[in-house]
Amino acid sequence: MDHTEIEVLTARDVPLGGPRAMTVRRTLPQRARTFVGAWCFVDHYGPDRVAETGGMDVAAHPHTGLQTVSWLFSGEIEHRDSLGTHAFVRPGEINLMTGGHGISHTEVSTPDTTVLHGVQLWVALPDAHRHAPRDFQHHAPGAIRVDGAELRVFLGTLAGATSPVRTFTPLLGAEVLIDAGAAVTLDVDPEFEHGLLVDEGDVRLDGAPLRPAELGYAPPGRGTITLTNASDRPARTVLLGGPPFGEEIVMWWNFIGRSHQDIVEARDDWERASDRFGAVDGHPGERLPAPALPNAVIKPRKNPAPR
Repeated sequence: MDHTEIEVLTARDVPLGGPRAMTVRRTLPQRARTFVGAWCFVDHYGPDRVAETGGMDVAAHPHTGLQTVSWLFSGEIEHRDSLGTHAFVRPGEINLMTGGHGISHTEVSTPDTTVLHGVQLWVALPDAHRHAPRDFQHHAPGAIRVDGAELRVFLGTLAGATSPVRTFTPLLGAEVLIDAGAAVTLDVDPEFEHGLLVDEGDVRLDGAPLRPAELGYAPPGRGTITLTNASDRPARTVLLGGPPFGEEIVMWWNFIGRSHQDIVEARDDWERASDRFGAVDGHPGERLPAPALPNAVIKPRKNPAPR
């Protein structure tokens, strides 16, 4: 496969979480690309030494029109939400929260966490399901070996492993650890587009070189993808995929809608503490206030036309 088809998306540093913000590296969304499948948000953080940085402490905040996916490489995060869920995010375990019509939650690294390191991902809900009820799912996928790699499939199907976690569009999400100097070829759905986030190592996606914190994008049409670790130590990557998401979305702060008015209404509902988002028990901090809306109509985002 011609590696020139691979787009390389670089990350930008952004603060996450209000007054005690931690810095994360964001590769989606950006001007060049809004989605990989229905994946619309990719934040990558750490290794973050909590004793020096304070770790993660995100007070109650809302979501609409999306699912959140938490996946850790090290550390532990305490999750509470307005469903009444009290759960922990640990390495190798997926926590998926559905905030369709509205949900709120808190995220705090635990006292025993010394190094916090992982990804926070969002999935856009299709229009038919964007007002879905609140939901929370947890799954700990087993590790499987394929050639010179170890895989944990947390969403969708790969290498014969299928996650039971429910989504509203077909998706793929997997952590892929590649042995030093190894290459692995994986059978994938040719109707999917794919994104490969590199956490550690010098990795090639179908021959295209990727550095840590970069996201390689492969368009639909591939029946296989080959991941090569050109370094002398193990490489860690996260493979994402799904069929192209053909809808336009309006994305602002923690909300996804289809129009500027959707965002205005969600913000107003959060600021007046309506029942739409519920309440989170067990976090001592104040709710995060919504930022001011821009002095312009928020325009919809979509992917560029396929090449």
